[in-house]
Amino acid sequence: MTKPCIKADLRARPYRLDDAAVAWVEETLAAMGTEERIRQVFAPLAPSTNEQYLQEWVTKYQPGAVMFRPAPKAELKQAAAVLQQNSAVPLLVAGNLEDGGNGFAEDGTYYGKPLQVAATGDPAFARELGRIAGLEAAAAGANWAFAPIVDLDLNWRNPITNVRTFGSDTDTVIAMSRAYKQGFEQSGGVVSVKHFPGDGTDERDQHLHVTFNSLPVAEWMESYGRIYRSLIEDGAHTVMAGHIAFPAYLINKGAQEKAATPATLSPELLQHLLRGELGFNGMIVTDATPMIGFAASAPREEAIPAALAAGCDMILFNRDYTEDLAFMRRGVEQGVVTAERLEDAVRRILGVKAAAGLHLQQGKDSGIPLEAIGSAGHAHSARTMADHAVTLVRDRDALLPLTPDKYRRIFLMPLGTDAGDRCIRQFAGLLEAGGFQVEVQDLKEYRFDKVSQPLQSMKDRYDLAIYAAVERTSSNRTQVRLNYSPMVAINAPWFAQEVPSLAVSFANPYHLLDMPFISTYINAYADSEATVHAVAAQLTGQAPFKGKHPVDAYCGNRWDLHIYD
Repeated sequence: MTKPCIKADLRARPYRLDDAAVAWVEETLAAMGTEERIRQVFAPLAPSTNEQYLQEWVTKYQPGAVMFRPAPKAELKQAAAVLQQNSAVPLLVAGNLEDGGNGFAEDGTYYGKPLQVAATGDPAFARELGRIAGLEAAAAGANWAFAPIVDLDLNWRNPITNVRTFGSDTDTVIAMSRAYKQGFEQSGGVVSVKHFPGDGTDERDQHLHVTFNSLPVAEWMESYGRIYRSLIEDGAHTVMAGHIAFPAYLINKGAQEKAATPATLSPELLQHLLRGELGFNGMIVTDATPMIGFAASAPREEAIPAALAAGCDMILFNRDYTEDLAFMRRGVEQGVVTAERLEDAVRRILGVKAAAGLHLQQGKDSGIPLEAIGSAGHAHSARTMADHAVTLVRDRDALLPLTPDKYRRIFLMPLGTDAGDRCIRQFAGLLEAGGFQVEVQDLKEYRFDKVSQPLQSMKDRYDLAIYAAVERTSSNRTQVRLNYSPMVAINAPWFAQEVPSLAVSFANPYHLLDMPFISTYINAYADSEATVHAVAAQLTGQAPFKGKHPVDAYCGNRWDLHIYD
């Protein structure tokens, strides 16, 4: 299979640049030597928010983009300003803005998880997620969202997609992700649609090794392909390539020997499929290259230039920044990366910057006050969304609504976290404010005498047991299922036949699998303060459950879970 050479068209979607902007791109590109161009294709993690350190660092390296880990908003705003003021070319400043402004500023608004937003059934909430994320990011100096996630949560065992997705339905993902994009762009920033060719069919995490999109080509085209085509037609400026292979496509094209190659290193997936068949004219950024899905695919000295040669335009993060620059420099000198490919990559990067207006406002303040970050108005908006998202999966024995008259004494067992977790403390406090007596269990204090206590003592002490699961999805986990105590599973619902019992998941929506007999089960999808408020209100009948199932809580409609309904 020969790879097509598809040149960037700066006047076409997604750039749509006018004559002045095109001239800026071409003049800036022409003024760059090979070394400046090499530096432009890197997007490292900002090493600090210290102003003097950053000034020296950016002056030395002159990258094309940076990403900050969440930090206080005032620090970030000043740090971003220092970077822009000392960069020869305006920088893309990125954040993982999947859940709200908290993906950039640690004091930003935690609006909610994408799956939670999908559970509302209303794209207006996804638009509001994007709007808040974009506004708060812009206030602190960011202009690039590593969002929306457009993966499909097709495998309930997957430990990294889960609540980070808009669910398992293609049309829902399209509607929600387009709405997020529209909201985010109101503040002038650009999005990065991720993770091409699509996560969610494998049960493993690409942070730990290459994972596979296992769909046949025709089925992929009607799901992931349709999602990407829709976002491309809507003008998404950047796509993040994952360390995810798509064997069916490679085999279909006669490239069986490359079937396990991740998209980040695959010209067939990037140039034939994404650019050629789906028509993407924008900029492609790798997912983080320290991830083992990338690191285990080829020696890094080869992989760094190979990613650019394959069709990626920007390299995200480094193990050692200086070393990676040397690897890319050597790749250019040896012809692995042609001068034409390097020029095209930088042209696309500059095109995105011009599309975001960065060439007109480098070093200028966004004009959005810092007070917009984590504002009361945004918190209120998050509460409204959470109220529409909490989903009642089962209430077999009609335990709800909870009242102090019926269930005053509550046994509250945290799962996946401990008694000191903010989510658990807030939940217990809200129940206590409603007139309940809540005894939060601390597993660290459990001894074997707890194992041998009479069941009658549990019935005498408690009117209700609540199991609050906070198994948070995060990178580098191999699973996010409930893991009970080795001490005879003392924190499991072992007395559910004696004391009425219910469970709430503040994260992973698939926990019914590991407590199938539980009488009442609720999916809340997130552990935010707004979500905990909504759960407490709906458990106690102050508000109705409104959420719609964005995924199958029965893990593939399993009869051995439904049998307990």
